[in-house]
Formats: sequence, structure tokens, C-alpha cells
Amino acid sequence: MKTGLITFHFAHHYGAQLQAYATMRAIQGLGHECEIIDFRLPHTTRTNELFKKSRSVRAMASDAHTALHYPAFKARYDRFNAFVAEQMVLSPRQYTSFRQLKEDPPAYDVYVAGSDQIWNPNIFADKQFEPAFLLDFVRQGRKIAYAPSLGTPVLPPPYDAQFKGYLASFDALSAREKRGQVLIREVAGRDARVVLDPTLLLTAEQWGELALPPKEQGPYILCYFVSDPGEVAPYAQALSERTGWPIVQLAGARRKIPGAKELVFDAGPREFLGLFQHAACVCTNSFHGSVFSLQFDRPFFTSMSPKERADPTWSRIYSLLSRLGCADRIVGLDSTAPVDAPMDYAAIHARLAEARSDSLAYLKAAVEGSALPPERPEEVPEAGRKRPVLCASSLCTGCTACASICPTGAISMVPDHEGFLRPAVSDACVLCHKCEQTCPILHPRPAGPAPERVHAVWNADEDERLRSSSGGFFSLLAHWTLEQGGAVFGTVLDETMTARHVCARTEAELAPMRGSKYVQSDLGSSFRQARDLLEQGVPVLFSGVPCQIDGLRRYLGKDYDGLVTCDLVCHGVPSPAVFRAYLDRLEETHGGAQVTGVRFKDKSHGWSHPYFTASFADGSVYTEDFNHTGYGRGFGMQLFLRPSCPQCRYTNTSRPADFTLADYWGLDPKLSLPVDRDKGISMVLVDSPKGEALFQKLAPRFGQVERPLAEAVAGNPRLASPLKANAKRNAFFASFRARPFAETEKDFLSLPPLPYRMAAKALTPRMKQMIRKVLK
Repeated sequence: MKTGLITFHFAHHYGAQLQAYATMRAIQGLGHECEIIDFRLPHTTRTNELFKKSRSVRAMASDAHTALHYPAFKARYDRFNAFVAEQMVLSPRQYTSFRQLKEDPPAYDVYVAGSDQIWNPNIFADKQFEPAFLLDFVRQGRKIAYAPSLGTPVLPPPYDAQFKGYLASFDALSAREKRGQVLIREVAGRDARVVLDPTLLLTAEQWGELALPPKEQGPYILCYFVSDPGEVAPYAQALSERTGWPIVQLAGARRKIPGAKELVFDAGPREFLGLFQHAACVCTNSFHGSVFSLQFDRPFFTSMSPKERADPTWSRIYSLLSRLGCADRIVGLDSTAPVDAPMDYAAIHARLAEARSDSLAYLKAAVEGSALPPERPEEVPEAGRKRPVLCASSLCTGCTACASICPTGAISMVPDHEGFLRPAVSDACVLCHKCEQTCPILHPRPAGPAPERVHAVWNADEDERLRSSSGGFFSLLAHWTLEQGGAVFGTVLDETMTARHVCARTEAELAPMRGSKYVQSDLGSSFRQARDLLEQGVPVLFSGVPCQIDGLRRYLGKDYDGLVTCDLVCHGVPSPAVFRAYLDRLEETHGGAQVTGVRFKDKSHGWSHPYFTASFADGSVYTEDFNHTGYGRGFGMQLFLRPSCPQCRYTNTSRPADFTLADYWGLDPKLSLPVDRDKGISMVLVDSPKGEALFQKLAPRFGQVERPLAEAVAGNPRLASPLKANAKRNAFFASFRARPFAETEKDFLSLPPLPYRMAAKALTPRMKQMIRKVLK
């Protein structure tokens, strides 16, 4: 059969040229002729040029960098062009538009579209499907698709109808990712086979024939990043620190990662192959970087994009590595392998050979027009492994409502790879679905009315106010509850400095609850304890962050007259594992003495300048401005908060509790108060009629002034919107997992150099944003 292949073959991109070459070789290996239709869109070929020739700041910075390294970039340019000329069999005519193809189409028995994102309309200049890659120019001959990608999870109108029309005349369809298969079925009503990327159709021996040896001799760690290295770079650093091997970075991105010995700018496709073939190990965020690590048996780590991480089942890298039994090489998952874990390449290649055989069988049948072989059925989960459908892990707050409501105890809260407690479902699950019905994320509470005013409150007991984080209003609520013979639930740091929710029935048990705890607490069985007490008629005060209070209310399922709830204006909940590591580091720097007490907001220097104070078993004390400590800086930068915090549903003035408490930041400094405000002022929102009645009852015990709600919101922005996620969060946790905490602290939590701090104060937010764009 005479076959014509249309794909991205000329782009100066390693994956693009190597997949085009591999598809051509695979068809030739089946005994058929194959030419690559030499179709080059002008806006695509322009991206190959050495200089951007644009007036944008980012383009000019890129051009300046190219000029500084011109010989290397010119060598790379020439090597990409040479690879096309020397290794690819091209059609006699070159086409630069669909119109040319339509007017004078090349003649073949079979036309093959694929692979790469040739069916993604968003990558073309007009944001439309390119009809050439959908073989709309073909007059006569079979039309098949091998592993094209749409690069998008959805096809809204009018793309859906257009796509269906284009596919109507295809004789055989396949896709590179599961999502593509589903879209083809949903939009066009056609079956499509999920097949391997073409680069996996060839063997390591075949690729080795093309590979050119690198300049670097001896073992090295190869890094290849096509976007910000993010969470993979710390793994390269960890490997280098453990082995002493140098880091050689292949320039997909131009910025050198910390610790890199060499940045390679001049590699063409053959040099690319040689760098992978001779590497001791690989760190990458490129799909084809992972592919060629697999081909050459290199131990490697890779990553997924944020969108892929949200739903890994649609990710091409997760799909491939899961199929080959090595998804533990993806950084940032609970299952990620230790940094020095070996790879079982015998098992991997056995699975790869089976998958390669399936994909080649499809390609052979599609080209020759014979019946397609039956698709290998997907593995069906065992019946005993059925699980309830809880909220997405990125949205889970760890409120424990699902675990608390489970009648069989099948759900337990276990730490994930970042140290946050998450629900894990065992085989004891009877699929009663009570957990699904209780989850506050799956069933958001309707927004209620916001309070019309806010109160600036101070406890009349001066000593108690000083022992509290702010104005001591929580202590008033707690004392009143104990006076009624009730129970108070709140957070303490136990003897191991672990934050836990406990029940206090006495003044002595209440004391450790005072003061802020900037770490997520373990709720344990506190929801069940609270319910049991309420059922016995015991008054209960339950305090926590708003997601915990909402979880409690969903668990209880009804209001109790004896229940009073109090939530906090939360700035996000830090990882307990990071807090423990920080304390371990403090103990190490204090001669190994154990930390026996922590105050996150010590007011000894004044309420407006909170200090972090740790007490040690040997009697020594460490105290520092909280914002100057590594832990305080990380907390302020949102480096180790729970993933759900930037998507928090409780950052508003419609609260789930009876009271909302916070430090009264933003209180008008000109406002005259009868007390020293630097000893702490509480901001109190009264959120319910029950709360209003109790507030009035306790009024003789505190002083207060009413203030406008807008003032409180301005001083506590988390009453209006959640914190933004830090782009370095995943990299922080990757470093935290793979490297000693001292190194992670130095790289992520240390104060920046003085000139940087001075520049940060001098530059406007707009100027900072422009600089980030240039450096990206």
C-alpha cells in the first residue's frame, strides 16, 4: 500500500519530529510505502525561527538570550532541519495551505492522520480545526487516524458538529488518550481505539541507531523540562545530593534549575536521543521525556499538569504509566516512589511489548483495510473494591463528616503524601452512601444573611485577655459553657505537639485551648463525642475553622438547643507533617532538646507584633517574630496549605456557626477605646439568633463597640475571598518529600537577600507581574 502521512513533522520540537519519524517507520515496518505529506503552515514554521522579531518584552528578552548563545541555537536549528531532510521520506511537493492540498492533492492508497495535537483547534492561528489534518482534501483512498489528540476535554458548539462531519468519512479511528476516545464516541458516535504514542512503536534498538553520544562522559542526571520545572526539579536536586552525579539540563525551557552543571542548547533530535540513552537517570515534565526514559531503561521521575492532576484518568502520561505499571514515577501522588527506588524494567517491557503488539495490529489492519482486531478489554475492578464517590481530593477539607457518619467504621482518616488527613475507604464499606449524603462539599449549605454589624470585643478579665490570642471572647463562651455543666471542644497541642480536637469539662482542660494553632487539627472522634453529649442533654460549645463546623452540622443532621458553635476567620490550614518537621529542625538546632510548648502568637511583644515562642525540655526558649520564622513565612506565602484552601467556600460573611471570631485587624486607629488595644481586640460576628441571645447574656463580662461590617472585611480579607494558591506549592512538597527538611527550608522558607527585599518593596505589583512574565 502506498501511504501518505500528515502530521506535525517540521516543527522544531523533539516530540513532534520523533513521533512523525516513528509513525513513518512503523508503517514501513509493516511492509508498506510511507511518505510524509510535506505540509508546513506558515504560522507554525515561523515558530522555528531563531529570533522572535517581536516588540514584546518577553520576545526581546528571548532574542537577547539567543544572541548571547547564537552558535548553540544555530547548531540546534540546523540539526532539526537536517533530521527532516535526512531521515524522513517527504512528498515531492511541499504545501503551505489547505487550498493547495485541495486543488492538487497527493495521490496515495491510504491517508494517515496523526499523531500529536493535530486535532486541537485551539493551537492554530484562527482557533479553528485545520481541515488538512482531518484529511478533508482527500478525493479517493482510505482515511485512517493513528493516535491524534484533541488536546481538550470538551468540544463545545460549533466544534462538535464540525468534528462529527470531518470524521464521517474516516475508515478507522484511534486516539492517543482515553479522553480523545470518549470525545470521538460522544461527539461523532464512532468507536476509536486508544493506541500507543508512535514513539513507542519502535524499539530501543531502533532508536539507538539514530542516537548520537553526548559530550558529557560518566553518569549524569538528565533534566528535560518543557515548562516550569515545578515539582520535578527538587527530585533532580535530591538525586544529585545523594549520588554526586552532575545535573545536565536539556534546554526545553531556557532557565537553568538550581544545581545544574550544564545547560544544553544545541541538541537536535539525534542528540536528544543520545542524552537519554546515556543518562544515569532522568527528571522531566515532558511526555516524550518519559517515553524515551522508558525506551532506554532509564530510572526517571515525571509530573502532570495541574489540570491532569485534578483528574489523572484523562492524563496521557498517567494513562501510559498506569498501563505499564509504573505510575509511581509521577511526582506528587500518594503512590510516588521514594527518590532512590529502582524500576522493574523487565515487567515494564513485558507490558510495553504487549501494548506495542496491540497498537501495531490496529495500524496494520487499518492501513490494509482488514477487520480491526478486537480491543483488549479494560480491567474490571473487583466487586469488593467498589467505593462510594466522595468529593474530589483537591476539594476535601478533611472535616471527617464522612468518617464520623459511617455505620461500619469503613472510613478512616489517614495522612496523605503531604501530611493532610483524608478519608480512606476499606472493604468494610456496605455502600450505604451515608458518607456521600453527608459530605458538605457534595451538598453545599445555602448562603444565609450576613450580619449587619460587627463587634470589637475585649474580655473584662485582663489576665485572661493576655493569655488569649486576641481579645479573649472565646474564653468567655467557654467559661459560660462549663458553668452550665457543659463541654467545650477545641484544639490543643498534645505532648507530641500534634494539634488535636479534645473535649474539656474543667477549667484546667480548657486552658490549652486558648491561643491560635496554625496547623490543621485532627478531629478524631470529636463529632461523635459531641453528638453523644448533646443527646444526653449536656450543653456543648464546639469551636473550629468553618469547614469543620459545617462538617459537624452536616454530621449531626439537626440543630440542638444545647449546641453553640464558633468558627474562626481562617487563613488556610497548614500541613501537620510540615509543622512536625519544623519542630524537629528546631530541636536539632537546640541540641536535641524536645519542644514541650508552642505559642504561635505570643503577645509579649504586643498584639500587633505576634511572636512564635517554643519552650524546650531543658528550660530554654526560642522566640522570634512569627513572620520571620521559616514556618511563619511559609504560612504567609501559602506554601503548605491544604489544596482545598485556595478554593475555600467559607470565605464570606454567611457563616455556618453561631459566632465568628478573629483578630480585629483594620480597626480604625483613631477610635478611642477604654483599654489598651495592643493587648488584643476580638472581632466578633454574631451569625444566628441563638448567638445573639447568648451575646446579650454575656455582655456584662466584656467591653465592646459596634463597627461597620465593611471595616472588618477590609481588615480580614478572608471574609471576602480565599487566598491564592502559590505556584511553588507543588515544588515545595516535592522537595519536602525527597530532600532533608533543612534543604527545603533553605530553598523555600529563608528570608530572601536584602537587595531582593528592597526591590520587592520598591516595585509596584504591575512591575513585578511584568518581570515574572519575562522570566517565565
